[in-house]
Amino acid sequence: MSLRFSCNSTSFPQQHQVRGNLKSSKNLDKVRNLVKTVGVPSLTSSPLESLRKGNWVKLICGASFEDVVDIRNLSLVYTLAGVDCIDCAADSAVVSAVNDGIESARDIVGLRRPWVMISVNDDEDLHFRKAEFDPEDCPLDCSRPCEIVCPASAISLNEGNSTLEVSDGTNASRVLEGGVITERCYGCGRCFPVCPYDNIRVVTYIRDTTATADLIKRNGIDAVEIHTSGRQSTFFEELWDGLGDSISHLRLIAVSLPNVGDSTISSMNTMYSIMEPNLPCFNLWQLDGRPMSGDIGRGATRESIAFAVRMAAVKDRPPGFLQLAGGTNAHTVDGLKKMGLFQTTSITSNFITLYPPYLSVFLSSIVFF
Repeated sequence: MSLRFSCNSTSFPQQHQVRGNLKSSKNLDKVRNLVKTVGVPSLTSSPLESLRKGNWVKLICGASFEDVVDIRNLSLVYTLAGVDCIDCAADSAVVSAVNDGIESARDIVGLRRPWVMISVNDDEDLHFRKAEFDPEDCPLDCSRPCEIVCPASAISLNEGNSTLEVSDGTNASRVLEGGVITERCYGCGRCFPVCPYDNIRVVTYIRDTTATADLIKRNGIDAVEIHTSGRQSTFFEELWDGLGDSISHLRLIAVSLPNVGDSTISSMNTMYSIMEPNLPCFNLWQLDGRPMSGDIGRGATRESIAFAVRMAAVKDRPPGFLQLAGGTNAHTVDGLKKMGLFQTTSITSNFITLYPPYLSVFLSSIVFF
């Protein structure tokens, strides 16, 4: 099977970066001036046309990242940069922030509107968890490796005072304050193993299906991405049935799943058979090699490449685009070239996923037709 892959990105030059809350009129003026200086892409194709042609660019804000200020700013900037889709948490405030950023960008330049995608899960999933700990359990002399290793700046610790009642009166003692900034934590898990006192806990959650269906119907959402383990079709079917007629409002339905070995294709076929009777639009399979690891280094991309190789050899997979994710980074292209899955001529498919700046990495994707 002949596959074509291209890695590219659209971003503003480093020296022109604008920082701060872009909602203020002063900062919006800075953005307008920036646009006049560097320009923006001239886009004529709709997101649907980009998907069909393979010229699709998607920004992932994160299934659990809920910092609405950053999300609005990201949505504004990447709408100006020309993305086709913005993927975010299935939360009303987050979706509003995305749409606010999009409309602010369109007020600056008359651009077509990118699709808004929300991410949900049918069971426990690495993308749907938060770190949690009580900072008062941490000794003052801790080197705070959790704060250092967090790629989202979601942990902040400062010395403070705790007032304790003792037998001879009130006593103030120094303690650490702060902890996890919940809305910024997106569940990468890097803080868990580095805590020398094993104080950090994992809090997992599943998005409420009824609330998600209501959100789809009322909040300008164009696509849904369902994260699943691929092992329990019952959970997937319950979620799909729970979404009900809300799926008729969508333009794209994506399913994100890991490589579960020999059962991967049969799981995909089972899930497609569940969706097919009521599938109103295009569908896409996101192949999640090594979740949320693209910025770690060269080795992180090995699993995603192996997943791509496996899918390239399979003939009986269900209909739908295939998107490679999870560990994809600047080293992915070299790996794909070595496996014969990257062609630099006659490019017909460019499928890219962009993670926001707090990861400082662009994640590429591959699409099969």
